[in-house]
Amino acid sequence: MRRILSTYRWVNHPLTPMLLGEIAKAEIPAVEVFCAAVHFEYRSGEAVRDLASALSEHRLGLHALHSPTERDAMSGHQAGMPISICDPERIRRIDAVDEVKRALEVAERIPFPFLVQHIGSGRQSADPRKLDAAFASLENLAIFAKHRGVTIAIENKPDELSSPTSLHQFIQETHLPVKFCFDTGHAHIEGGVEAGFELMRDRVVTVHVHDNHGDKDEHLPPAEGSIDWDAAFAAFANAPEMPALVMELKEKAPGMPALDEIRVAFDRLETFADKNGEAHADAR
Repeated sequence: MRRILSTYRWVNHPLTPMLLGEIAKAEIPAVEVFCAAVHFEYRSGEAVRDLASALSEHRLGLHALHSPTERDAMSGHQAGMPISICDPERIRRIDAVDEVKRALEVAERIPFPFLVQHIGSGRQSADPRKLDAAFASLENLAIFAKHRGVTIAIENKPDELSSPTSLHQFIQETHLPVKFCFDTGHAHIEGGVEAGFELMRDRVVTVHVHDNHGDKDEHLPPAEGSIDWDAAFAAFANAPEMPALVMELKEKAPGMPALDEIRVAFDRLETFADKNGEAHADAR
């Protein structure tokens, strides 16, 4: 299993070469970078060059970018102006699409295969107007991404609009050329990991791995919440191809958390993967 870490853990801090060096020293060979102005200013040519240089220096791969979810959030605060590609208001929707395109342009300097994309912001109902707006946005963005060698992966969230059921139906009806990012923690809150993955599995290319207790989005390391990881990995093994697993944890306290905890979380995840991989092979 390739170890891939989301920089979401440090979303309220700058993504410095020093931090990337520490990630590399922890024997993590690839990252998913979260696009947030205070963390990684994806619109800045200088910031993109600095990231490219640091990734090269530390021999880190860029597995994905996570599309921006807010604009102009201040340091230490996640509250900013939401970026929503499903906004029924055309001007705001076009503005959101343009912002996502700025993130996709990073691929012109640093190639990466996937852009993880939310359909909406916050908890949203499955309003047909929002789904129509999301279709228009994604149709545009999918073409823009393809020209830069990037595939858009829509992430499930614990709400009506972006639940596994809603996303499955949305893609069945629209036939958009996009894939899925399956989020274990969000699925656990919404209706269960195994059931959610079953609906999305044929299009899943990457998985956000984190745990919770079923009621709020805690982003805990695996086995620190109530997800049944044996059952989750049994479900993953039934996918057409084993998707990439990305550890997506939250910062627990101010400052940079030690990477030792993250290494332990990866060790634990690999134990689940190895055990259930062997069981799946025996079943065959």
